[in-house]
Amino acid sequence: MYIYNKYRRRKSLISGVSRLVQMERKYSLLHRSRMDIVASVLKEAVGGTKKTHIMYKCNLSFKQLQVYMDLLIDRGLLKVVEEGGSNDKGVFETTAKGEAFLHAYRNLNALLSA
Repeated sequence: MYIYNKYRRRKSLISGVSRLVQMERKYSLLHRSRMDIVASVLKEAVGGTKKTHIMYKCNLSFKQLQVYMDLLIDRGLLKVVEEGGSNDKGVFETTAKGEAFLHAYRNLNALLSA
């Protein structure tokens, strides 16, 4: 009886760990990391686009988008191409440095998924 209970506890521990791993995989599929969001913003701005288009395509709120846009502009990954009138509506475009980031991001994802 003792050996059976010991085996049973070990089996339940292993199944509990596997459930945690499955939950972690599921969680990681549902939530994006900051790098994923940065890459999606840069990808949407490759040909030049407006802020609203980026916001909708990347599924971000205006406040979230503003934080990421400020970060990317400060780091030189994104630039404002045209300045609009008094509404300050510009067209945003990915720089060469941003395209290099996207290339490295895609390579890392390919390595991790293989």
